[in-house]
Amino acid sequence: MKGYLLLLVIAAAVTYLATPLARRLAIGTHAWTPVRSRDVHSIPTPRMGGVAMVIGLTVALLIGSQMSYLSQALTEGNRLIGIIGCAWLVCLLGMADDIWDLDWMTKLAGQILVGVMLAYSGVQLVTIPIGGLTIGSSRFSLFTTVLVVVAAMNAVNFVDGLDGLAAGMVGIGAAAFFGYCYLLTRTVSPENYASLATAVAAVLVGICLGFLPFNFHPARIFMGDAGAMVLGLMVAAATIIVTGTIDPARVPATQAAPVFVPLLLPVAIILLPLLDMLLAVVRRMRAGHSPFHADRMHLHHRLLDLGHSHRNAVLIMYLWTAIVAASAASLILLPWQHVALGTAIAAGLGIVITQNWLRRRRPDPVAKGQHP
Repeated sequence: MKGYLLLLVIAAAVTYLATPLARRLAIGTHAWTPVRSRDVHSIPTPRMGGVAMVIGLTVALLIGSQMSYLSQALTEGNRLIGIIGCAWLVCLLGMADDIWDLDWMTKLAGQILVGVMLAYSGVQLVTIPIGGLTIGSSRFSLFTTVLVVVAAMNAVNFVDGLDGLAAGMVGIGAAAFFGYCYLLTRTVSPENYASLATAVAAVLVGICLGFLPFNFHPARIFMGDAGAMVLGLMVAAATIIVTGTIDPARVPATQAAPVFVPLLLPVAIILLPLLDMLLAVVRRMRAGHSPFHADRMHLHHRLLDLGHSHRNAVLIMYLWTAIVAASAASLILLPWQHVALGTAIAAGLGIVITQNWLRRRRPDPVAKGQHP
């Protein structure tokens, strides 16, 4: 555990120190986010925070590869090189988009290429731990890997619409994923707790924490497409790695839930962004637009339209992300019946908190001398 926490701290510290440099780079290259009708920020803001994130990620994982506790798990095969290399490639793709506003087809082609490269580095879905099911076709394995990578990158990108929203939501989900991976590794491999998926999750939490002080409202820098796609790539990579390393035969029957639903937690991490993305795609295609056509109908925009302040809208999204992710992660410790009950209670409290925040934001018409 100490080794993972050290990686988290290193990733957070390096990202924090690199973010002002990324901001200067964005200003120097005129990578600004202008104020548009669908936006909620009031002044043009530099983007490219993803540069700081990928630097923090790289430094932390390379240091981890030299730690005696983690070196074998991190350096086995070409997966670590593939993850870092693909992170830089997708960061460069995002930087190009932040500077020149690439069309959606070019971005999608780049994302698919990164997914293919990640698969060929060894981070590929080849098994599904549901009854030991193996994906028989190499082409289908490649397709599912690329699909997971592209979906995760775009899900995070779609939800990146408020200051601190994407970084906080991914950080909360990654923290739950870290606990899930660590406990699962202890169960299936009690002789060695080292795991590349757990290390990636710890580093993911770190880069989100290191970036948030500059990105929370009022933001001094946005992560841009470079940051959103890097976060999505890391979520996908950790998901794929942990899915292929679970051996159902080594997990007791009392802890069968995390075996038979191995993708539940990673999906829970990006559930709200994924739902938002799917609704946006359907909405835009029904209107005759491309799936990447921007609008102001995302979940966070609707919270603002209901009367929530910028910070409250972000905190509400944090709250619901924590409820979903913590519920999924708790399957490693508790029976599903207990988890379902706890989730129902947490969701009820979440509804009450959300409504109370909204009630405090609405003006009292009687106090203003208006008719109720």
